[in-house]
Amino acid sequence: MLIDIYGYRAHIQSSCACAIESLAEDFAFFQSTEESGAHIIELLDEEPPYSEMPPLTANVYTPRNVSYRDGCKTYVDYSGRALGIHDRSNGNFRLYSKDPDMLYEAAYLFLLSQCGAAFDARHLHRVHALGVSLEGRAALVLLPMGGGKSTLGSELLKFPDIELLSDDSPLIDRNGMIHALPLRLGLLPDAAGAVPKDHLRRINRMEFGPKLLVNYKYFSDRVRATAEPGVLFLGRRSLANMCEITPASGVTALHAMTANCIVGMGLFQGMEFIFQQGGWELTSKAAVAYSRFAASLRLIRRSRVCHLSLGRDRTENARVVHEFLRSLRR
Repeated sequence: MLIDIYGYRAHIQSSCACAIESLAEDFAFFQSTEESGAHIIELLDEEPPYSEMPPLTANVYTPRNVSYRDGCKTYVDYSGRALGIHDRSNGNFRLYSKDPDMLYEAAYLFLLSQCGAAFDARHLHRVHALGVSLEGRAALVLLPMGGGKSTLGSELLKFPDIELLSDDSPLIDRNGMIHALPLRLGLLPDAAGAVPKDHLRRINRMEFGPKLLVNYKYFSDRVRATAEPGVLFLGRRSLANMCEITPASGVTALHAMTANCIVGMGLFQGMEFIFQQGGWELTSKAAVAYSRFAASLRLIRRSRVCHLSLGRDRTENARVVHEFLRSLRR
C-alpha cells in the first residue's frame, strides 16, 4: 500500500490483513503509485521482541506510549502491548504486536505524527477542528477532543450542499487557504445514526475505549480538496436545547488558534510534546511556531469569527450551522 500525503510518502506493509485494510480505508484519499522516496512502514503480527532491546532509559512519556532514544533509533513501547522501532536516519518504522487494534492504531498515530512534521516543513499546518465547506467557502469548528466535531460533521453531511475537508484536522497554508485531510469519521457508538453497517468499523482504542469509525468510502464523493476561508467557529458545549451563534473577536479567535494550531493541543504529537524536550528543543521549533502563528493570523483576518454554542440536540445543531452558512452566501 502506497500513500502520498502532500509530499509525505510511505509504503505500508503488513502480515495483519485487518490492520492494512483499515489503514487503506483511512488513507484512500492519498493512495499513490509512486514508490520513489517512500518510507517503509512494517506492521508485524508478532510478539514484541523486548529481550532484544538495549537497556535504555526513557526520555519521553505520553499518555499512549514511552519512548527511548539510542542514536538514530527511537524505541516506542505501548504499555507492553506493542513495540515500535523508528529509524530516524531514513524514516522507516517497524511495529510489533499480536493485537490487530494496536497494530492499526499505533501505525495510524505514527503516520499522523510523521505527516505533521512534514506538513510543518512545507508551511502547511494542522488545525484541531472540524472542517466543512459550502460553495467553496470553509467553515472550521474549533472544539476540544470529545467536543462533538465528528458528530456535528456527520449531521452536516446530511445536507447535500455541504462538503467535508476533515473531521478533525484540516490544514491551513500561509495564505489562510484550507486543505483537506479526510481520513475517517470517528463516532461514539450512539452517534452512528443512519450510517450503513458496512461502512462502520469498531476499534478498541488505547486510552478512550471503543469508537466507531466511518469509512472514507461513505463520504468520498463529498470531499473538497481546498476551500477559501469563510467562517471560524469557536465551539463550546451547552446544556441548553438550542444552538446559538454569536459574534466573536479576533483576539478571542487568536487565543483559540494558539491552542488548536500554534501549540497543537489535541493533535497527535503537536507542539505540546515539544515542551517536554527542554529549552534547546523548544528554540529549534521557534520557526515552526512562528509559521503556525502567521498562518493562523491570516486565516482569522480572512474569516468571519463566531462563537458556536452547541446544544443537546445534534440535529438542531447541524440545522442552525447549515442555515447560518447559507445565509452568508445570499
